[in-house]
Amino acid sequence: MKQPNRLAGEQSPYLQQHASNPVNWFPWGPEALQRAHDLDLPVFLSIGYSTCHWCHVMERESFEDEEVAALMNEAFVSIKVDREERPDIDSIYMKACQLMTGSGGWPLTVVMTPGGEPFFTGTYFPKHSRPGRLGMTDLIPRIQSVWRQRRAEIVQSAEHAVDVLRDLSQVPPAGEPGAEDVQDAYDRLRSSYDPRFGGFGAAPKFPSPHTLMFVLRHWNRTGDPAALEMVDSTLRAMRRGGIFDQVGYGFHRYSTDSEWLVPHFEKMLYDQALHIMAYTEAFQATGEALFSRAAGETIEYVGRDLLDAGGAFYSAEDADSEGEEGKFYVWTEDELRGCLSGAEFDEVVARFNVAGGGNFRDEATGQLTGANILYLSGEAWLPAQDVAPDADLVLSGARSRLLAVRSQRVRPHLDDKILTDWNGLMIAALAKAHSALGVESYGLAATRAADFLLSKMRSDEGRLLHRYRAGEAGIPATAEDYAFLIWGLLELYASSVEPRWLRAALELSAELAHGFEDTAGGGVYLTAEDAEPLIVRPKETQDGALPSANSVTYHNLQRLFRLTGDPVHADRAGRLARGLSGFVASAPLGHVHFLAGVELAGSRVRELVVVGEPAAPDTEALLRVARQGFRPRLVWLLKSPGAAGRELEEMAPFTRELELRNGRATAYLCEDFACGLPVQEPDELRERLGSRGAP
Repeated sequence: MKQPNRLAGEQSPYLQQHASNPVNWFPWGPEALQRAHDLDLPVFLSIGYSTCHWCHVMERESFEDEEVAALMNEAFVSIKVDREERPDIDSIYMKACQLMTGSGGWPLTVVMTPGGEPFFTGTYFPKHSRPGRLGMTDLIPRIQSVWRQRRAEIVQSAEHAVDVLRDLSQVPPAGEPGAEDVQDAYDRLRSSYDPRFGGFGAAPKFPSPHTLMFVLRHWNRTGDPAALEMVDSTLRAMRRGGIFDQVGYGFHRYSTDSEWLVPHFEKMLYDQALHIMAYTEAFQATGEALFSRAAGETIEYVGRDLLDAGGAFYSAEDADSEGEEGKFYVWTEDELRGCLSGAEFDEVVARFNVAGGGNFRDEATGQLTGANILYLSGEAWLPAQDVAPDADLVLSGARSRLLAVRSQRVRPHLDDKILTDWNGLMIAALAKAHSALGVESYGLAATRAADFLLSKMRSDEGRLLHRYRAGEAGIPATAEDYAFLIWGLLELYASSVEPRWLRAALELSAELAHGFEDTAGGGVYLTAEDAEPLIVRPKETQDGALPSANSVTYHNLQRLFRLTGDPVHADRAGRLARGLSGFVASAPLGHVHFLAGVELAGSRVRELVVVGEPAAPDTEALLRVARQGFRPRLVWLLKSPGAAGRELEEMAPFTRELELRNGRATAYLCEDFACGLPVQEPDELRERLGSRGAP
């Protein structure tokens, strides 16, 4: 029986996956770095996450191999890091990899000095070399030789890399970002748009829902029909494609082809959250039932498969099961025939592109595997009223039967850690869907998750924490934890109009400003001022698979300013925008979520204050008008009688003089905190707000 290494006591599912490797792994920490220093050995740093397909491949080929492990144990002190637990470490060394090699990815492989300075980087390495890819059995002796014989060159190269990394985090301002930057980014997106299949660029295609949300806001302001068409077509294509799990719902990570048909099968919580928001906003803008349906289906998946008993949400499901990517999700024709009725089988084959020889090709050989990825052709089954009612019933029954059969298969690995930042996104998504769709269970789920984070994810000193697993919260929060949770709380306030959520958002925003803000260069650092010192203090500005903490903070500050009237939030937003301007100018498409905030800052933003009893029908009627349609430049507050109203007045002093009229709920539409005449009729308020989607 293999003896576990030092990872056995870690909470991270990813580190636990490697706990029985013959590699003498250390978790990140002073013990490992001191050991490297004492033994005068370089550090082999391997960064990944538990649902990473190629991380599994490298583990099977290299880290589980006795020969490779022996070489590593002699040449290095080896450290494993879960990038989802330590995004700060991942951020630094991913930038180093991109700087040194021109690309990056996971598993991320870094060889560095005992002081943490990188001198060699890469991603996946097999055991033996093959054409175009160096293997571990050749790589390790080469590094060992260079470390012994050319140490001065290594140290000089590593120190230079650190200097460049420091420079990358401080780009001089390029002037206040404005409408021309927004237009430039939009024009670039439009030129890369795929009019045939939707999405941007060629294969592989990443969904990037926050990019679609930027385009939707551009349409809302300008009325450009091409912008709405890009969003509409892309969302439809993704819902029809194999990137969407047609049986169990939810979105896979990305599409390996340009048509959204063949996915990389892992499912991440943050993808589900961002997709829910994009589809919800598209429904608000267009009224299309397909989009509200897709949002609801994705929420159904998350609630069924990722929900913890405490109310928060797990991180991800793997792409692999039984050692094969996608095995849990694909079907042979015989499997389908064996579990469906004749009518169900015929409908599934016809509508979901099932082929006798399969439609799923092996990634390495390109040969058909005999298995099928289920995806829809054209508008089939979307929305339901577009197909014959009898066929829709047959398909619904078939899907339920397939889900029941599939649930008996060996499931992919579930990463059951709870992350504050990703849960913040899910809270935002659920609350937004509750506001737009009126499904009470969505609001209740958002509330449970927020209560969990605010009560469980705190240190003994009251500081926000990043990760919770198996009853234990730990790891200091990053700026992403603060930014995404504040986003979730602001959406939850809009959904519930309970003052406690606005209060919590304000408190967290103050903590973020105190511990993370770059008062000299603008923006927020990823780590707190008193966090563990690393070779550089990372500052993430670019929007990748997720919007950056800086982009989300920029949105949050503008929203807090409009909700409270406190200029401190506007001042912070202005400093952040100026600090990021140089980054934006150098890479507009890398900052589209931030630029959506720039678009908001340059637009006419209005505040709506509804005064009334929270549960009263006349109050609800006025709030319902505010929540209808797509109005990204409108914020609303509820001032109720009693203690809750006084609490709101403390946070938003401009509401003090706004009162009920004649005992009826009353709405005040304000611009720059100057409020117009009171409104009590929903139709009149709707007229003042403008029609759905109006610029």
